[in-house]
Amino acid sequence: MHPLPGASISYEMKGQVLHSQARELIAKVISFMKQEAEQGINFSLEKLKDRVLTATGISELTSQRQALHEFCQLYGVNKEKLVPSLPPKFVLVIDNAPYHHNVLSEQLPTMQALKWLLLGIILLTTFLIKNKRYRWIYILSKTYKRDIRLASIYGKLQILVWYWEHRNRTVSIIFSSIAKKNPQKVAIFFEDEVWTYDQLEDFSNKIARYFKNQGYRKGDCISLLLENRPEYLGIWLGLSKIGVVTALINTNLVSSPLVHSISVSKSKGIIFGSNHAQTIKNVKVDLNALKFYQFHEQLKENKEILPDSSNLREEIESISSDPVGIDYKPSVRDPLLFIYTSGTTGLPKAALISNIRYMFVALALYLSGGLTPNDILYDPLPLYHTAGGMLGAGNALLMGVTLVIRNKFSASNYWKDCAKYKATYAQYIGEMCRYILSAPNVGNVKHNLKAIVGNGLRPQIWKQFTDRFNIKQVYELYGATEGISNMINVSNIVGCIGSVPRYVRWLYPVTLIKCNEATGEPIRNSNGRCIECEVNEPGLLIGKINQKKALFSFKGYSDDEATEKKILQNVFTDGDYYFNSGDILVSDEFGNFFFKDRTGDTFRWKGENVSTAEVEAVISNIVQLNDAVVYGIEIPGSEGKAGMAAIVDTNKTLDVVALCNGLKGNLPSYAIPIFLRVMESIQLTGTYKLKKVELQAEGFDVNKIKDKLYFYNSKLKQYEILRKEKYEEIVAGKLNL
Repeated sequence: MHPLPGASISYEMKGQVLHSQARELIAKVISFMKQEAEQGINFSLEKLKDRVLTATGISELTSQRQALHEFCQLYGVNKEKLVPSLPPKFVLVIDNAPYHHNVLSEQLPTMQALKWLLLGIILLTTFLIKNKRYRWIYILSKTYKRDIRLASIYGKLQILVWYWEHRNRTVSIIFSSIAKKNPQKVAIFFEDEVWTYDQLEDFSNKIARYFKNQGYRKGDCISLLLENRPEYLGIWLGLSKIGVVTALINTNLVSSPLVHSISVSKSKGIIFGSNHAQTIKNVKVDLNALKFYQFHEQLKENKEILPDSSNLREEIESISSDPVGIDYKPSVRDPLLFIYTSGTTGLPKAALISNIRYMFVALALYLSGGLTPNDILYDPLPLYHTAGGMLGAGNALLMGVTLVIRNKFSASNYWKDCAKYKATYAQYIGEMCRYILSAPNVGNVKHNLKAIVGNGLRPQIWKQFTDRFNIKQVYELYGATEGISNMINVSNIVGCIGSVPRYVRWLYPVTLIKCNEATGEPIRNSNGRCIECEVNEPGLLIGKINQKKALFSFKGYSDDEATEKKILQNVFTDGDYYFNSGDILVSDEFGNFFFKDRTGDTFRWKGENVSTAEVEAVISNIVQLNDAVVYGIEIPGSEGKAGMAAIVDTNKTLDVVALCNGLKGNLPSYAIPIFLRVMESIQLTGTYKLKKVELQAEGFDVNKIKDKLYFYNSKLKQYEILRKEKYEEIVAGKLNL
């Protein structure tokens, strides 16, 4: 760009005094430029070079070169390979407006751009090299497809949950809307029964009206002890329509654990199946304040009704199935269910499940697994469990997916049921997969499954299971009933229990912290803060609690003390709260999590959590011994840990038969110790606690242990001496425990 004809032109050098020859040179060159611009003459660098030499009027060659040197230096022109240090920017002032003249410095912008580019490259390289950030390029190249999918799932989940929350769409309201739109669609297959959405809606309305007439109101609680069947869902769904919370009781419980579970929920009544009448009869004296409602599993059942109990099936026959009016405004944050989980307190803990929590769990599976209302989900799990009653049943109640349920799980019938009902998805827990894999006479399996979904599939049998039964996709889940650290493996990675990209932990705040693996206690630094684990370092999984957000709120248990024990405070900053999962996991650089162990006094066996404190208490009450310690040990080829009890018998008076009978009468079958170790003494810690770590390490190895060992024969339901041949059968996986 040239100066306009007639413009008032001057020059200035910022912060510098020009050499006298340079000043004279520039003044004359500007004059030439103005004259040629007025005449409309274009000029080139070569012409201007001549103009410079002519304009100076300097005859000496040395002086001409010096002037040219200064001119080129001033304008940033690298002429004749002159590389001087550049002076400050030269600015022409045209009519008092700065004009950056680039006619003679066309190379300058390019040089500046190259300098900035080089600087950017240096800074980027430094950033990537520090802490090996360059690995992120590789990581993202491997995970971007997974991450996009997870982002899509999370986004849809947030939007739908937000919609339900702001419209106050509770579980029962959503179900009723589905039943209204699809009244004749099959909701549940059960054995030879077929329940449509309309039938389930009518049954739940009868339950709602009946218990409203009985005087139950919002906030009351009723316990439910019933085997899997369509009415199970209809009962708690109906109770929810009048705001009554249902406590889903584990059907394996007997004696004091059963009484505790009913009492801790503050239930005002209990609905129990006739198959559990004797169990209730045995503890009825401890539940005098409750109302009892006995439900015949079969329509024309003639079993005796317990005294002071109502015949629920008979009494609801004449009840109207019309929707029930309510006198309160429902909310998604209203409590819906109590689902029980074992903990370190020794007895089942009642985890409070709100409507929004139930929705989140069911919807997460629906979106992650890619289910549609046209799918059929096979759910042979207990409906009192999170997996069976929320993940499975929730997809039928909230998303219109047809559900297949069984009274009890059967390994030999798993594939037969999938084929019979044309299931497209099937649920599992890890122990089930081992049973299915080892079931005799399975033969050639034919099914229509797109995927299986569940938790606890052992890495050791994962590939064998999927290859043997032609499973294309496994959706392995992780999450506690009451927890907020839920994840899912959408990538089909063997052994992976879920994925959360490391760069979005701020959005989905789950992390691993260093802990004492023997005790599960978090390790804190000198400032009292917890320490995050490095990649591939085992640590305690925690999830940040945010009571303002439905997805990250922790409702806790019916027991305030138990709730407090699951909350960690001041983890990374003052005033923050985190949920303690009690599980030790490992995370790789791709954000994939893998299960390592459970902390504390709880271990998992046959798909159930077993509290060692509970078993220890029962043993002490039965045999009246000084010391007894219970712990979980690993058995080759088995899922979870088998219970083992080490009992002190100094006087050699232990009656193993009486102990066995006492355990069977006071514990669920899965909590009965598989092994007994009778000892003369047990070491104590400095704080007088029984040592478990060494005992756990020794396991049940008859080659190392000199104490007398017993194992529980599950077929004969009695303890037998553990001899070397039996030990070898167990280790080889030939003896079913």
